[in-house]
Amino acid sequence: MRNVCVLGAGTIGSLIAGLLSRAGDYTVHLVDHDENALKRAAEDIDRQNLTTLAVDAIHGSGLRHCLSDYPFEAIISALPYYCNPLVAEYAIESGRHYFDLTEDVTVTRYVQNLSLGAETAFVPQCGLAPGFINIVANDLMGHFDELDTVKLRVGALPVHPSNVLKYSLTWSTDGLINEYGNFCYGLEDGHEVVLMPLEGYETIEIDGLLYEAFNTSGGLGTLADTYSGRVKALNYKTLRYPGHCEKIHFLMRDLKLNKDRETLKRILENAIPKTVQDVVLVYVSVSGKQRGELYEENYVKKIYPQTIYGKLWSAIQVTTAAAVCAVVDQVLNRTELYQGFVTQESFRLEDFLENRFGRYYR
Repeated sequence: MRNVCVLGAGTIGSLIAGLLSRAGDYTVHLVDHDENALKRAAEDIDRQNLTTLAVDAIHGSGLRHCLSDYPFEAIISALPYYCNPLVAEYAIESGRHYFDLTEDVTVTRYVQNLSLGAETAFVPQCGLAPGFINIVANDLMGHFDELDTVKLRVGALPVHPSNVLKYSLTWSTDGLINEYGNFCYGLEDGHEVVLMPLEGYETIEIDGLLYEAFNTSGGLGTLADTYSGRVKALNYKTLRYPGHCEKIHFLMRDLKLNKDRETLKRILENAIPKTVQDVVLVYVSVSGKQRGELYEENYVKKIYPQTIYGKLWSAIQVTTAAAVCAVVDQVLNRTELYQGFVTQESFRLEDFLENRFGRYYR
């Protein structure tokens, strides 16, 4: 039995705990400071192989004591991105494997520096984007002798939008605002460049439906570092229904709410409903030379909500939780292959999709 600790009993953390605890060979301790959240999570999950712990993982020494009391092999953080530096410090201090879902560039770089020389694996960005999208892109890029342009596009959208933003809060509001407000990174002429969020506007058609795409922070993960000097152009953009970018631009730039993110968070959470009727769009385009000729290859996937163990989970919950579980499963079953900082592009797409958790992407 693998013994793991999942931090955060929110919508993603609960499904992570559920998938692992029902797998049969994982013992899971789900940790959160909110006892009501733990109770809701326990109602959604078969209690076999699951223990809930009411611990404040960030304030005080609760998590440190928790790590000393239980023989966790790995820590999986489903906490907001700004909590992860401290969690990573506890992981390095206690000799545990570390996984997170962060999209934040600064947090990832901190984890990378912290994990230098570590004997355990430190694997940030284990979700959808960054995460699965990087695994897909790396796989397609391996089909080319020379790389020209690589485009990564991902969207998590309501199937039936009914508000002016044509959007629903399908995941962390803090993470969403972080992506919309922070600097973005990409490659142009083979060199890393800084790009402005909400810029780089374009439209793209998938299955006859029109979407808009624009720069957002973090989705590229570590691909720009991995492929610097090897690809001419590489960028990541978020997919939304047409009109969304203009309105977010008004809120964040014109009303200057990027400087007052707590107010923006309060506005969005009070006005924009949540939904489990969503769709996740994954689009990767790679062009370059194959046998001396210019070719393009694409990966396009739509993923909808799924019923897992008798409960309906949204597409963003399924794709995020399944991605981190697939990566955790691969690392813990071959720990000799993974030490120190591990990028998402280190994992083969074929292995990911054949994994018992990665199959939810199929």
